[in-house]
Amino acid sequence: MSTQWSGVFPAVTTKFDEHYQMDYPAMERHFRFMVDSGVHGLVVTGTLGENGVLSPAEKIEVLRIALEVAGGEIPVLAGVAENTTAAAGRTAEQVAEAGGNGIMLLPPMLYPSNPRETSLFFRTVASATDLPIMVYNNPVSYKVDITPEMFAEFADVPTFVAIKESSDDLRRIGEIINLTGERYRIFTGVDNLAMESLLMGACGWVAGLVCAFPRETVAIYRLIQNGQLEEARRIYRWFLPLLKLDVSTKLVQNIKLAEAMVGVGGETVRPPRLPLTGAEREQVKQVIEEALKNRPKLDLSSRL
Repeated sequence: MSTQWSGVFPAVTTKFDEHYQMDYPAMERHFRFMVDSGVHGLVVTGTLGENGVLSPAEKIEVLRIALEVAGGEIPVLAGVAENTTAAAGRTAEQVAEAGGNGIMLLPPMLYPSNPRETSLFFRTVASATDLPIMVYNNPVSYKVDITPEMFAEFADVPTFVAIKESSDDLRRIGEIINLTGERYRIFTGVDNLAMESLLMGACGWVAGLVCAFPRETVAIYRLIQNGQLEEARRIYRWFLPLLKLDVSTKLVQNIKLAEAMVGVGGETVRPPRLPLTGAEREQVKQVIEEALKNRPKLDLSSRL
């Protein structure tokens, strides 16, 4: 499968039943909803997929379901987010054995590594697998910054094919491109900076609110690629209050509430996370209700 990844890659949620057990049929339905809505790839077991509360076996089963639904038509990447270099390497090997098309590699969890440690971590995990890798940079959440200069140094690792850039700094995209040219496929990972990032040269969007609103997400991407910027802006401006729900420590709860309100999922999260309650839930609910009330009409005839 080609590693010229581009387009909308949902960071899909993991579904649980009322007893916090894995709800694999619900995941299969939701992944199918994503694929039928025209997304260009799937990312399972990432932060939004509640990676940290899944067992190794559960992570692989989610991947297998996504691969079956995708049917080889679009790539399926598995999030690798572990506390140690050795554990990340083992997980990467397991993803490859299960037939995954690539991994989205997060920095070591719990420990904010310095640049020397970060570099060795990513290079060592890359040596454990031949799978193509999307390097996830999110210094806001994980306190580990992979700078444009570090990406230039990583250019000698052939399996580093893409970047999920979530530094919250639009200038980073231009800086990476200036230093590395077309070496990497750059994806934005910040929902409410997506249009700006795509206009700055990103070729894809690892998205969150897409889990509830895939057609609008895909429409924005397609319109930008087709140069229909005014129509893209119209939809994006409507979307912005929803997209802000992604840039929150409660992004999982926020997006699962949105899924429940549009009828494609439930609110159950696995502890220590708990569903939203009280005024906090009401505020998020109002944002979603307002968006649904003013949901834009889409012209779905344009295809890429």
